[in-house]
Amino acid sequence: MASRVFLLLSLTALLIFSAVSPSLSADVDDEEDLSFLEDLTEEVKAPAKPLTDDFEGGEDDDDEEEDGEHFSDVSNQDSDPFPLSDVDEKDVVVVKERNFTDVIENNEYVMVEFYAPWRGHCQSLAPEYAAAATELKGDGVVLAKIDATVENELAHQYSVQGFPTILFFVDGEHKLYTGGRTKETIVTWVKKKIGPSVYNLTTLDDAEKVLTSGNKVVLGYLNSLVGVEHDQLAAASKAEDDVNFYQTVNPDVAKMFHIDPESKRPALVLVKREEEKISHFDGEFVKSGLVSFVSANKLPLVTVFTPESSQEIFESAIKKQLLLFATENGSEKVLQEFEEAATLFKGKLIFVSVDVDNEDYGKPVAEYFGVSSSNAPKLVAFTGNEDPQKHYFEGEIKSDKIKIFGEEFLSDKLKPFYKSDPIPEKNDGDVKIVVGDNFDEIVLDESKDVLLEVYAPWCGHCQALEPMYNKLAKHLRSIDSVVIAKMDGTTNEHPKAKAEGFPTVLFFPAGNKTSSEPITVDADRTVVAFYKFLRKHATIPFKLEKPAASTESPTAAESTPKVETTETKGKLESTTTKSTESDSKDEL
Repeated sequence: MASRVFLLLSLTALLIFSAVSPSLSADVDDEEDLSFLEDLTEEVKAPAKPLTDDFEGGEDDDDEEEDGEHFSDVSNQDSDPFPLSDVDEKDVVVVKERNFTDVIENNEYVMVEFYAPWRGHCQSLAPEYAAAATELKGDGVVLAKIDATVENELAHQYSVQGFPTILFFVDGEHKLYTGGRTKETIVTWVKKKIGPSVYNLTTLDDAEKVLTSGNKVVLGYLNSLVGVEHDQLAAASKAEDDVNFYQTVNPDVAKMFHIDPESKRPALVLVKREEEKISHFDGEFVKSGLVSFVSANKLPLVTVFTPESSQEIFESAIKKQLLLFATENGSEKVLQEFEEAATLFKGKLIFVSVDVDNEDYGKPVAEYFGVSSSNAPKLVAFTGNEDPQKHYFEGEIKSDKIKIFGEEFLSDKLKPFYKSDPIPEKNDGDVKIVVGDNFDEIVLDESKDVLLEVYAPWCGHCQALEPMYNKLAKHLRSIDSVVIAKMDGTTNEHPKAKAEGFPTVLFFPAGNKTSSEPITVDADRTVVAFYKFLRKHATIPFKLEKPAASTESPTAAESTPKVETTETKGKLESTTTKSTESDSKDEL
């Protein structure tokens, strides 16, 4: 009994001590007077918004959004919108909050696009979406659109995070649309959701219509239209939303699809529009084998980069890409070498050719990868947007050398390339300048808690944030354990500084940076909010004391706040207290 009482008293004492001890908790007291943090007259307070904006609109306009620099968006020409005047949207239903429920409840199948009128991807989708609406109208499917910039409540209700976002409703229940952005891919995706996943081809006339449709199609030549073979084909079809699947037992239909009528059944062929038009399956006729075959062969050997093909590239299950940047003139020979190498990597790598001379979409992609017509042709390996890394090929572009490069890329033996500005000769400002080549030295210093802003020089929101960020750094200049830093994300890269948009603010706590990811800061854009965030998350506790009022004059300069910090060496055991004086020009 006595031991239990002693344990209870010990726990109670520990809780009381933890509550009053500043060294055990760096949380800011709600009653702490932090008004002095806002006293600097040069501050221009930016709107209180999360610091992870994905800006996508007009240049240097705080009321619009601005694109972050990502390869998946390089074809987005929002500054030069696609013309909409020729789009016939007679079969697209315009939905607002007042009629949304009626449209959903009165129709079995409804596809809804949440869009923003200024968004380039929405503008380019419009004619494809309208054409799909006309074709699917006869199947009882309604295609509708909602201006998410007006109907904010509906967009919030369905967790719309970007534009366009497309949902498909069946009897009121919705799922996210995961298909492509052409009329054909939309129609194919929808028809698989509302009808059979595999269609029967019994007549030569029907087979001719399918072959001349221009779509990618798979034909299974089976022993029976029902049974195990059909079930495996149907299961594979559900995994491929952008390819139409058919089946037949008619030898003449099989012959039209370049299948030998006398061949052993089941047989299967993939037909597409590209030069490599016919691909024959020779594996075991089971779902996994069929899916792998279609996934590996549905893209061309070499995909020419366009706004339309970019969707197939980035939505493919194959993430790693080899990109050949070449000019229109004089590229024929190098393209032949590139295509020859592509035959060795089907199903493993996506081979993409980019026309550097194309002003609309080729040039923006080339600029992202640091390629111009002057240094083309250039071969680059890219890991995709999920974990973007670039690897540059050196030497003459020959198929045998591309083969070696591709194999090393697949086995992760290539050293990634990261952009960097020159390291600044002087870096003694309140805000430290970070570039790719000094990132490890400054940001990954394990003895410092580091706040890093990744910005773009042209970003209006970054410009609005700068005065506040400078003021924060000025307040914390005497805290040796805290570093306030910034990096131009358009000209510098580092695997630890992944920005979803500009500005992105990241926090790197001291002591465990190599094995952990930084914290994305979502505090309001005020000095007080940032200060509270740092006090809460910093590994090394610190505190600014409110400066004492000057007795000399109501307008006289105040002294710099007293600083209480806990510095760490080894296991963060020693404590020091610092107090500094500043000139009147640096007054708080």
